Amino acid sequence: SINLICVPLGCLLSGTLTQPVGRKRSMIAVNVPFVVAWVMFHYASNVGMLYACLVLTGLSGGLLEAPVLTYVAEITQPHLRGMLSATSSMCVILGVLIQFLMGTMLSWRNVAAINVTFPVIAIVALCFVPESPYWLIGRGRVADAEKSLCWLRGWVDPHEVQHELSKLVSSLSTHNPSSKDNTPTVSSTPSCSSWRNYTKRNFLQPYCLVAAGFFFGHFAGMTTLQTYAVSIFAKLGTPIDKYVATLYLGLVELAGALFCVILVHWTGKRPLTFVSTIGNGVCFIVVATYAYFYSSEKTYEWLPVTFLIGSAFMSHIGIRLLPWILIGEVYPSEVRGVASGASGSIGYIFGFLANKTYFYMLNSMTLPGTFWFYGVVSLIGCVVFYFFLPETEGRTLLEIQEHFEGSRNLLKEGKMSPRERENWAVVNPALVPDVETHL
Repeated sequence: SINLICVPLGCLLSGTLTQPVGRKRSMIAVNVPFVVAWVMFHYASNVGMLYACLVLTGLSGGLLEAPVLTYVAEITQPHLRGMLSATSSMCVILGVLIQFLMGTMLSWRNVAAINVTFPVIAIVALCFVPESPYWLIGRGRVADAEKSLCWLRGWVDPHEVQHELSKLVSSLSTHNPSSKDNTPTVSSTPSCSSWRNYTKRNFLQPYCLVAAGFFFGHFAGMTTLQTYAVSIFAKLGTPIDKYVATLYLGLVELAGALFCVILVHWTGKRPLTFVSTIGNGVCFIVVATYAYFYSSEKTYEWLPVTFLIGSAFMSHIGIRLLPWILIGEVYPSEVRGVASGASGSIGYIFGFLANKTYFYMLNSMTLPGTFWFYGVVSLIGCVVFYFFLPETEGRTLLEIQEHFEGSRNLLKEGKMSPRERENWAVVNPALVPDVETHL
């Protein structure tokens, strides 16, 4: 609980603390406390040291949210952004699964010693990647942004990124009143977002959308199933060992996330979200119905474990990953860092509340009633996202920002059409995925 309480606090602070130093240096710096924490875990000699490690890892994990999510969104090409954003969430699931497997084979001190290597590898790897071009342009370092884009697009020549660079400069530049020809210039000083930026439509609407994604993702049942899987499987009387069933649950979650990474590029986010919420809702309703009518008769014992594992797959191909994908791409540049951290914070708070309310719901509604509630919430989520979730797959950050400002409607436009993609490719030669590599 100490760790989970500290993560939202770190998220709230992440945007404010990491914005001045940049995405890259923030990610490098925040990995250092992880090294310290795992070393402390390994050599811990009392409970106080363990608590200190939990606080340190919780705060550091929260502080990583804003720079990681914004960096991934800002450096990726529009047609790859969804896949790479989903990959980051898939890696979190993979990391949890690896920790679980190591914990079954090694002592916790040895696991802590092994975990020291992961942040060290991350620090070394981050030294070889460029800073976000968005952040560089915001600091007036246009030449450095050009070099960053050339590196990110496959070590291409500068002329191949000029159109993309000019678009970024145009979207991030500020008007200079002192300029005689009224040409836009990029501010060379750090931009401190005014509180008014957080009262505008282009912040409030995407924030509510991301918050809704977290709400439906957590209160559609999967959060409590992950936390209390062993007791739930035992209560339903599954025909296999409850710990083995929990392991299958983790493996299927990873498989679902992998499917999301692969499919989001081809289908877009909206279809995956609809399939995910409907499929997850149906799975929980079926299990609730079984628990209400058949659990005492010990018949169809494979049905609940099959559908609960199915819900893990269905939720992770869409709704569980959706808000994390959206965080980095739906906010305007002037609030992106702080908004990303605040969004991550509300996500962890919803997760905490979903777990804490589970036993209250169980006592008042019984297990079938609780699962019916989760199923209905998931189906309601499908309706909400049908009316409010724009299709951002393949769209530039500027186009997404224009949608939330009200100047275009991506709900009607959908994914980029072949004609739009062809016109876009003509002026963005470094971004075309089907041309010969520039390596």
